[in-house]
Amino acid sequence: MGSAAAFAPRATGQLSVFKPVREYIDSLVHPSVQQDPLAAARHRAFIAPRLLGSLIALATFPAYIAVRGVPSVLEVVVFGWLLVPIFVAYFLSRTGHYEGAHVLSSLSLTGLVTAVAWNTGGIASFAAIWLVVVPLEAALSASRRVVALASTFALLAAGFLVTLQFVGMLPDAAATANEQGALAALGIVSASLYATGLALGAESLARTSFWLLYAEVDRYRLLARNMTDVISRHGPHGAVLFVSPAAEPLLGARIGDLLGHGFFDRVHVADRPAYLTALADAASRGETRSVEFRMRRDAKDGKSATQFIWVEMRCRPLDQTAGQATGESEVVAVIRDVTARKEQEQALDDARSESDRANAAKSHFLATMSHELRTPLNAIIGFSEMLTNDEQMRLDAQRRRDYAKLINDSGHHLLSVVNGILDMSKMETGDFEIMPEPFAPAQVIGNCCDLLALRAREAGLDLELRVPVDMPNITADKRALKQVLLNLLSNAIKFTDRGGRVIVSATIEMGRMVLVVEDNGIGISDSDLPQIGNPFFQARSAYDRRHDGTGLGLSIVKGLVALHGGDVEIKSVLGKGTRITISLPADCEQGRPARIAPDIQPAPRPVAHQQTATPVRKSA
Repeated sequence: MGSAAAFAPRATGQLSVFKPVREYIDSLVHPSVQQDPLAAARHRAFIAPRLLGSLIALATFPAYIAVRGVPSVLEVVVFGWLLVPIFVAYFLSRTGHYEGAHVLSSLSLTGLVTAVAWNTGGIASFAAIWLVVVPLEAALSASRRVVALASTFALLAAGFLVTLQFVGMLPDAAATANEQGALAALGIVSASLYATGLALGAESLARTSFWLLYAEVDRYRLLARNMTDVISRHGPHGAVLFVSPAAEPLLGARIGDLLGHGFFDRVHVADRPAYLTALADAASRGETRSVEFRMRRDAKDGKSATQFIWVEMRCRPLDQTAGQATGESEVVAVIRDVTARKEQEQALDDARSESDRANAAKSHFLATMSHELRTPLNAIIGFSEMLTNDEQMRLDAQRRRDYAKLINDSGHHLLSVVNGILDMSKMETGDFEIMPEPFAPAQVIGNCCDLLALRAREAGLDLELRVPVDMPNITADKRALKQVLLNLLSNAIKFTDRGGRVIVSATIEMGRMVLVVEDNGIGISDSDLPQIGNPFFQARSAYDRRHDGTGLGLSIVKGLVALHGGDVEIKSVLGKGTRITISLPADCEQGRPARIAPDIQPAPRPVAHQQTATPVRKSA
């Protein structure tokens, strides 16, 4: 109602004078149409002229009597008829029946014209011309039924007057020829003026309707352009008939490229069935549907790779009479970007999975440590109790030395386990520091092989060293390199059966030292290979596992190599052996990265080993 009033033409100087009148007219509008600006404007256009015109005409009745004298019966009837438009206006105000009020208005006007024409010459009366005005007035209702009824009333009245004139039942005309001519002119002029008023009213309603429609369209256009959500309208088979401008920044494409099936072509192939199902259900079942799917977004610069974003689409059937008449329901949808929410959900899932992995790692750590710590502790406690009860046990000197050696070995094993855990913890927290210094790697590698040569010989293995004699010095942490090599050699000896062979080789290539430890032992399965190097992970071969260990050896190797800016590569075949390649910068002061642990790159198949170094030492 307020919108319609805003578009009505009003003079600025008349605002204060006619404001109470407008407010009163607005209060007479029926509540059922107050929310519809156009319908409210039609009601006001019907009520205002009838109510105000009749009241003004009735107010002039005393002045007319003062000038004219005693009125005739016809004049009393005419002035009495002025009350009818007031009753009709209040009928519309109380019931809201717009078409019914127009029918009553047409009927009352036809009755008045017929009564006046009957007493002033019938069909030749000056008032008969007003019968033409009846259907014109009904045209303001914008209803064919009202216009048809009004036309019927006018035709019946004209036929009635013609019939009365034909049978001679009209009263004698008391007016002279000049008076009749003047009355005819008055009838034509008054009817023309009234018709002009109707035309102006029709034009005012048409203008109001246009501005209301324009304002409504402009309001929706403004909403569509400023909403971040995309509004789309889909025809049969999901074809896009309309899409709001928000789709351009969302998908990086022009509106024209999204019409038709251009929108569908951007939906991820795996999500297209869900997208089409949601549209089909909304169109056929008349229910609101919601679906999430991925859509392709073009890069703004045209050079970057395209990406897929997650969107949520809520669609519902469009309430459209034309679509229902043809049996082809259309669907309107609201689409919004939910990529951030999806990423958060994925982050939560990853965090949950990481938490589960941490719990599993904790349980695995406890299970592993319970064996690795209990075994040496039980040995230390058991043999130490035997030594304290020397008199009861009656141990000889050799037996006491053996027990003392077992206690010492168990203590060293326990210390190595604890040191491994502490070193791994320091590396994971970034507290482990290396002390680079120049040294000859060949000597360090040789010393490590000498330390484990006895163990290899006791295991029935050949330990072969292949290092060039003129291998240049490198800058690295000597202690860390020794620990790396000892861990690799210990694993190679532990997991190689009697009669096998372990080969250690080293070269300098392209400013990097390449250290290789390979064996022909039990190998690692393809399923375990990606996890090698994770803390406390112990691979299972095709054989039942019969070797002790915490699973920290390769994890420590991985961390120490990463601190030097190096890489670890593992190649293994189950039952045939394993080859581990360590690549370190010749000068780790320049090659150290900011990160701690590199990714171990396992290879599912071994390659032929090229022995380019000269064998300088062999230990059996």
